[in-house]
Amino acid sequence: MLTKRIIPCLDIKEGRTVKGVNFVELRDAGDPVELAKIYSDEGADELVFLDITATVDKRKTLAELVTKVAKAINIPFTVGGGISTVEDVKVLLNAGADKISINSSAVKNPQIINEMAAEFGSQCIVVAIDTRNVDGIDFVHTHGGRKATLLKTQEWAQEVCDRGAGEILLTSMDHDGTKAGFSNELLAEISYALSIPVIASGGAGTMAHFKDVFTFGKADAALAASIFHFKEIGIPELKSYLSDSEISIRI
Repeated sequence: MLTKRIIPCLDIKEGRTVKGVNFVELRDAGDPVELAKIYSDEGADELVFLDITATVDKRKTLAELVTKVAKAINIPFTVGGGISTVEDVKVLLNAGADKISINSSAVKNPQIINEMAAEFGSQCIVVAIDTRNVDGIDFVHTHGGRKATLLKTQEWAQEVCDRGAGEILLTSMDHDGTKAGFSNELLAEISYALSIPVIASGGAGTMAHFKDVFTFGKADAALAASIFHFKEIGIPELKSYLSDSEISIRI
């Protein structure tokens, strides 16, 4: 059995780590390089760095900051935000990222998933999906959750898998920042349907929520931000709890 992964997420705006609720009301959460090093030292399995306004602001992810973070850590590192071309990926991998995450650009031009996977390998390509339930149907949203699409989440997840994505980062906008638990029903449905790993995001509030997302949600990894940034849950304590709960985890 593959071990489940715990992944802190650094949402970056103007060079600082920020965190909000339901994608709004952002507040400062600290220096990304310092936080990255802390998480790496504490035993996080991976790190995700998302420049959350890069697509909206029509600018590229801060490659310089990526280099600083990469130098501070010794765990795999995924970078997203404003990535839309093969050249963008090349710049970030050269800057120190292990994987890249695309979202809005994939929705706008799905063929870019195929091109990036062919150029760099599926293991480097994560497709992030921001989803919100509207009248009982899960729809994909883009541009940092600001723009609704007509794409149904489950269908889009299957398509990005078929196009060569190596992983999906699924964020429930309805659960994001609420600390009320992950969207386990949707996660399980997608995890069962796909042959690639699914990273759960949105809703972590207690250690039990992580146990639930791995058992009921069938997620391969769980991502969280504010509970780690504001030291509500420590990664070593979380991993001990999960191990004691018979979840396969790297201690």
